[in-house]
Amino acid sequence: MSCFQGLLFCPEAASLLLHNFCIYHISPPGHELGAAPISPKRPAPSVDDLADQVADVLDFFGLGSVMCLGATAGAYILTLFAAKYRERVLGLVLVSPLCRAPTWTEWLYSKVESNLLYYYGMCGLVKESLLQRFFSKLLDQRQSMNVWQFVQTMNGRYDLTEELKQLQCRTLIFVGENSQFHAEAVHMTAKLDRRYCALVEVQACGSLVTEEQPHAMLIPMEYFFMGYGLYKPSQLDCSPRSPLSPSCISPELLSPESMGVKLKPIKTRARLQV
Repeated sequence: MSCFQGLLFCPEAASLLLHNFCIYHISPPGHELGAAPISPKRPAPSVDDLADQVADVLDFFGLGSVMCLGATAGAYILTLFAAKYRERVLGLVLVSPLCRAPTWTEWLYSKVESNLLYYYGMCGLVKESLLQRFFSKLLDQRQSMNVWQFVQTMNGRYDLTEELKQLQCRTLIFVGENSQFHAEAVHMTAKLDRRYCALVEVQACGSLVTEEQPHAMLIPMEYFFMGYGLYKPSQLDCSPRSPLSPSCISPELLSPESMGVKLKPIKTRARLQV
């Protein structure tokens, strides 16, 4: 939720998304609130493992095809998922997406970052770096070893340029003009079929458009969903007393406990190394 609270708690976005869609949020292993530390001896999952686990989650809930919304590292995983499971993705909405392998500079930087995480935990320097790259301001609530493992996974990602040619779904890409992933977003847009892809550059914004400028996403998303016939303006009572009024939505209302949902582990495929 930490990358999408600004978007989902924006009243207009809530009317668009929460009144028209059923949202399933997927966190990387060990990144859910209250997660136990993952042993550093356990092999980090590959990006392919994480993409396959998305399919496992859909199977668990009996979902056929879905609309995917992802930011930064999550956008990479969902793009890979869409390339591997083309029939299961109706469309992609990506925020500051990654699509290429890390450069040597980024790879080395991530190695230093990983070592600092492993030996010193979430120190100030590492936290600032991670906030700029993959995470949001709720990073303090994550276990250091779990974050370390995720950094290892993303440092092992590979170039998806060839896979982009296989995508059969429409794609809407948002990126801030000041985002460090701006070049990635432009590269990705150039490689996708221009008939089915649109790039929205948001001015005076960094990487996490969902948090910094959620209003800038509304009109492009409305047109994007209308192309599928999925968007219908809300006819619900949005008075302040309505429980579905966007102004009444809070993080507590969206928690599993408040909805009467008991979270249970979902068995997913992961590559084991002995």
